[in-house]
Amino acid sequence: MSNPSLPTAYVEAVTALLGPAETEAFLASYDAPRTYGLRFNTLKIPPSSPAAGKLAELFALRPVPWCGTGYYYEESTRPGKHPYHAAGLYYIQEPSAMSAVELLDPQPGQTVLDLAAAPGGKTTQIAAKMAGQGLLISNEIHPQRARILAENVERLGIRNAVVTQAPPPALSARFPLAFDRIMLDAPCSGEGMFRKDPDAISEWSPEAVELCAARQWDILQDAVAMLKPGGRLAYSTCTFNRRENEDTIARLLAEYPFLRLIAEKRIWPHREQGEGHYVALIERDHDEKTPAISAAIANREGADAVRRGGRERNRKRGARSGPSERSPATAWDSFRAWAADELPAFAPPAGGTPLLFGEALYLLPASGGLALTPEHLTGLKVPRAGLHLGDVRKGRFEPAHALAMALSANEAAPRLWTLDAESPLVAAYLRGETLEVPASLRGWHLVTVACGDDQYPLGWGKASGGQLKNHLPKGLRH
Repeated sequence: MSNPSLPTAYVEAVTALLGPAETEAFLASYDAPRTYGLRFNTLKIPPSSPAAGKLAELFALRPVPWCGTGYYYEESTRPGKHPYHAAGLYYIQEPSAMSAVELLDPQPGQTVLDLAAAPGGKTTQIAAKMAGQGLLISNEIHPQRARILAENVERLGIRNAVVTQAPPPALSARFPLAFDRIMLDAPCSGEGMFRKDPDAISEWSPEAVELCAARQWDILQDAVAMLKPGGRLAYSTCTFNRRENEDTIARLLAEYPFLRLIAEKRIWPHREQGEGHYVALIERDHDEKTPAISAAIANREGADAVRRGGRERNRKRGARSGPSERSPATAWDSFRAWAADELPAFAPPAGGTPLLFGEALYLLPASGGLALTPEHLTGLKVPRAGLHLGDVRKGRFEPAHALAMALSANEAAPRLWTLDAESPLVAAYLRGETLEVPASLRGWHLVTVACGDDQYPLGWGKASGGQLKNHLPKGLRH
């Protein structure tokens, strides 16, 4: 049997699942090259567009069979290093992981929660399916991972997402019976990571599997409390054992008889081109309400204590959590005046609520199914409260990078400065350098990169005296 570095208990568990003959094929897959995938960002490029055709040729793309916008690429093409990645035209994602959101199938206009969302693969896939309509709350409890999640939401130009950094009980207290769709890509023992991350092997043990299953069970109960009657929950992991997959779902169905299993799917690396994934789709009965309300009330009591303690700690540390108490009306007026001059073709998403975090002005997205208010966010850490429009400093409005990435070329016209993807000027801009421009060029311009027959944003520049001052955030320069 190959791969003696794999734990004996792990091999025994796989053998119990697959049988001895198929286990040999499974273990042999560890000697095969890993697969690489990307998914088109249809908020920017439809699959049939000239830009999509250019990307397919540039990176020698091959379709992923279970995801209509997903493609395999060869490692040597390195799409993650290309300017089109910085422009948010696609998201680098392991192909198996694309299966979960395809099964969940969120729709435009729905209210959706991605409960353990970092680094953002499933969130960005959900957002593309929602097509800018409805409300997406993407949550990640770990601060560094929440920051990465917010950056990916920003890069792909998502306008209707709120990124929160909260324990699940804090969310279930605020949002009982609130969501049409919930995605829970649960923290797991990561057996599907072994081929691409050998360190994951050393961290695996039967005890780790049990700890993960216990944590998954806790998170699932909060997810159930937030799922609307008639709503659907997708539970997924990148691990193979039954304990964290089928057994956890069986326990869930036994505990909550108003839930039913709609579909269950496994991707195995020896059967398909992918590292492996498990996903189960659960639906809640349409006419059931009481159990989840009771759970939400119980959770709220604990979450209220968390909020009270968090506010006290924030006062002591001087940290900011939740929206500013200052009125956003003046900041909104500053933005509208700026946009009238600099972005006359841009119309902010309808129904949004202006929200001020310190100097930062956001547009909190609207949803027909959930009247999201600033009060919902009070006491929460919120890395991104919808679309970051810009900052108001001493009465002066400065547009945010997030606004740049959310714009189309038509919305920014005629304030465009377009570069060829192969031009050294693109690399210079992404390094944060100032560009030379005609002396007649004045004011804010959206720096874009051409692809197909359209232009896609990289960030802002401000022109004066024959120079375009670079406003790409320092943390994104490379």
